[in-house]
Amino acid sequence: MAAKRFNLLGLTLSELKRFSADIGLPAYRGKQLRDHIYAGPPVRYIDDLVSLPKATRAALLAADVHIGRSSVHHVVVDSDGVVKLLLRLGDDKVIETVGIPSLERGKDRLTACVSSQVGCPMRCTFCATGKGGFTRNLAPHEIVDQVLSLEEHFGKRVTNVVFMGMGEPLLNTPNVLRAYTALNTEIGIGARHITISTVGVRGSLQMLAGARLQSTLAVSLHAPNQSLREVLIPSAKSYPLGELLNDCEQYFIATGRRVTFEYTLLAGINDSSEQAVELAELLHKKKLASHVNLIPYNPVHDAPDFARPDRATVFKFKNILEEMQVPASIRQSRGLEAAAACGQLRSSFQKISPEMSD
Repeated sequence: MAAKRFNLLGLTLSELKRFSADIGLPAYRGKQLRDHIYAGPPVRYIDDLVSLPKATRAALLAADVHIGRSSVHHVVVDSDGVVKLLLRLGDDKVIETVGIPSLERGKDRLTACVSSQVGCPMRCTFCATGKGGFTRNLAPHEIVDQVLSLEEHFGKRVTNVVFMGMGEPLLNTPNVLRAYTALNTEIGIGARHITISTVGVRGSLQMLAGARLQSTLAVSLHAPNQSLREVLIPSAKSYPLGELLNDCEQYFIATGRRVTFEYTLLAGINDSSEQAVELAELLHKKKLASHVNLIPYNPVHDAPDFARPDRATVFKFKNILEEMQVPASIRQSRGLEAAAACGQLRSSFQKISPEMSD
């Protein structure tokens, strides 16, 4: 079996200093490496580190060290400014990452929607990603690289990161948390500007609570009761809604951070007034600060059984929640033309490029 490549991307300053010492370099070279890969002009290869002595670069190459960058295979730009990058990884698997610039005047916000896995094993019935199957978890450098790739494309810093791309982040918790740390401490993205999304993985919320993160937790509910949730999210059978909400309550107690509940509105399935009341009553049973983010369904070719509710239905659902003292908002779907909106992160290239198939 070939030895695993050692990648610098995803390491913190202290880790880079320790690594430098381990291969016989002065510890201060670690800071220089950190400045190069996170703060300086884009570098993709060790030979790009031109300000380092030739002997230092030779030592890195001799240790089979790599920066850890992925190549940009394809770019799709939507009319509203949303950009989807198709990235080719070191093993030729492909993932997508999405850059969403703010449309608000005077706001210079750039949000990166990053993937945590190649594919997704959760197989939510209305989501495009899971229909392509699951291959593997992403390594920390492959997650951090998505942010740097978007910064290169837009020519400015990413201000917000949401783990809402391909995959279930909490099935890859160790690597997601390592990437989170690098994004926060090395790239400088504030903890409260990072959102980790999950449909719920038993035991994972306790782990997050123990880490005392100040990031936002977004839990995908999509149903106001267990029976419907099992239909929409097969994994819900092994992690009942009541247990999930109990864990959310404990997470709030441990961190003091409000929990966001994601709720994709599916016409005629989970968008009735009665279901809005049921959802509000469900959340009122728990002692936690929460917010419901309503997401009108984004049509997917591979899921013809679902449709987007009309505008009146969406606003009625929101109004009922608010009348029952449940804070709610409606997410503006962007990137539809690029098939990049939430729920549509799927590589169409796999259909036409068999060599890129998972």
